[in-house]
Amino acid sequence: MNPVALLDVVGLSAGLIGPDTPFLRQWSASRRVTTVDPVLPAVTTTAQTSYLTGKYPRNHGIVANGWLFRDEQEIKLWRQSNHLVESKKIWETARERNPEFTVANMFWWYNMYSSVDYCVTPRPQYLADGRKMPDCYSYPMELRHRLQAELGTFPLFSFWGPRTSIISSRWIADAAMRVYDWHRPTMNLVYLPHLDYNLQRHGPDHPSVRQDLREIDAVVQDLIEFYERNGVEVMIVSEYGITNVDRPVHINRILREAGLISVRVERGTELLDVGTCRAVAMADHQIAHVYIKDPADVPAVRELLQRVPGIGLLLDEEGKKFYNIDHPRAGELVAVADDRSWFTYYYWLDDARAPDYARTVDIHKKPGYDPVEMFLDPDKKLLIPRIALKVAGKKLGLRTLMDVVPLQAELVKGSHGNLTGADADKPVFISALDTAERLEAPAVHDWLLRSVFGDS
Repeated sequence: MNPVALLDVVGLSAGLIGPDTPFLRQWSASRRVTTVDPVLPAVTTTAQTSYLTGKYPRNHGIVANGWLFRDEQEIKLWRQSNHLVESKKIWETARERNPEFTVANMFWWYNMYSSVDYCVTPRPQYLADGRKMPDCYSYPMELRHRLQAELGTFPLFSFWGPRTSIISSRWIADAAMRVYDWHRPTMNLVYLPHLDYNLQRHGPDHPSVRQDLREIDAVVQDLIEFYERNGVEVMIVSEYGITNVDRPVHINRILREAGLISVRVERGTELLDVGTCRAVAMADHQIAHVYIKDPADVPAVRELLQRVPGIGLLLDEEGKKFYNIDHPRAGELVAVADDRSWFTYYYWLDDARAPDYARTVDIHKKPGYDPVEMFLDPDKKLLIPRIALKVAGKKLGLRTLMDVVPLQAELVKGSHGNLTGADADKPVFISALDTAERLEAPAVHDWLLRSVFGDS
């Protein structure tokens, strides 16, 4: 078997490899830079699962970063159990060919309770007094303690939220190198999220992205040089390309105005009551799964949404089959945004009645993805000192609401998820393998196996 490392450089596209990524430009020049035609939706968990199973969402079941759990009537995002993946994973196939095969999964999603040999993934501690403490989960359990003893606590608040920075990707890279030194796994899966942040905040044309490219280029260089010194074949993949957007589509507000959304009032705020909604959307970047309780309502909801500016595609049963997303977890309708648009989860009509979690970083309570969590509210004065006081209060055990996130979806200038756009903006697979000029996303799985076992 040949040891391999697959670096997931989130948001990387051929159009971003250039003067600000000198190492990547030089390294990839002697390799094949293959365009990847992503699965729908082109979002993190769906893309990663398609790479690791060789299947489409209709088979592996990961229809977005979250969905309506129909048995509980709750919308949940960013679950972590690998048992949600309904197809065989690449390491399970590899072990059937050679039982000595081992794999380390460093921060790819659905990493908990899987059959990998070594894993590390974000897992904060939620304390009874309301504090959220940075931490991670590992298997074997002692791996977490050993890594954090050497590298410090996993920098959770640099991984997501207003303080996102290269620090988290650097920590993951350093941890991956240590895991390789300690255990020598055959396959090394490494997630590097840094480009995801400002590309979504500001769009790929913003000047700040140049610094992000230089920073991730340096981290990638350290990883590649480390692995190659150890005789490991390195490949790079990305999940999606991020493109400019300027139109948020408030799909749940549209459903609410049509009388299809139910809310309950608590403490003067409105909470989405999913189980009694006639129709509700789980919004995730440029896709929205629209769940409709009564089949008789489907034609009316379809007619309503077909008139909405920003919706480029509206998939019914036949459309879902065509795009390989016809799985029971998918909505009765699947809305796909056009190139300049993306979907918010917002369902309230008056910001004064928004739920308390709306102005916080809370990826598990929100019934949809919220990229506005990467911003600090520009309308709040002296926000940094106020945050410092809130943090000090939390450390003293006081309950306080970190309500620092604005309710201004128009701030977001980059998104992903649909399948349109130029090849220069699509994800890539970079390797020394003799691949075709473009690949369907599930085919990455097969090329990885070929690299490990030397198949022709």
